[in-house]
Amino acid sequence: MSRTVVRVYSDYKSPYAFVAVRPTLALAEAFDLALEWRPYTLRIAEYLGSVDDRGPHAWRRVRYSYMDARRYANRQGLTLKGPKRVYDGYHANAGMLFAQQHGFFERYHWTVFERFWKHELDIDVPEEVAAVVAECGGDAEAFKAYAEGAGRTEMTAVIDEAEAMGVFGVPMYVLDGELFWGGDRLDLLKERLAERQGG
Repeated sequence: MSRTVVRVYSDYKSPYAFVAVRPTLALAEAFDLALEWRPYTLRIAEYLGSVDDRGPHAWRRVRYSYMDARRYANRQGLTLKGPKRVYDGYHANAGMLFAQQHGFFERYHWTVFERFWKHELDIDVPEEVAAVVAECGGDAEAFKAYAEGAGRTEMTAVIDEAEAMGVFGVPMYVLDGELFWGGDRLDLLKERLAERQGG
């Protein structure tokens, strides 16, 4: 019997994506899921405005989001420091694809998340991301070439496919074409999985 596949869209600069990793892995273990992790690079200015253009309402949303995510982080014993600036995150997300292709995804995935939120990694500096790639068993120079070459094309294709399905944020889970946005929707996803498996 084939394993149920759930696709997970994530972005290293999302605090909610970070705090959803462990609950997602726990759900996968409980239901014997095959997880397909995909990068979805959030374009922050599109929904929160640029830093210079944000009004009081947008800043209240930003402050609340980090406070809220930090509560989830604290429950898991994770460090989640507010970001120093607005990040793009392309290079770290390209590293996700590269790590999957070269067999060191799990170590890379957690290392990038954990270090970024501890302020120990700048996900927009190619050399810093390449150093993580090397530490996790990959080829740093091959990664840098990939990130500035085929990675650009592959990332665009991944995001185009995601948005064609309706993806707009992270973490986003896709089961049989149905979307579940946010770690707080894992209970709904669990219900669907139980129905599917006849439980």
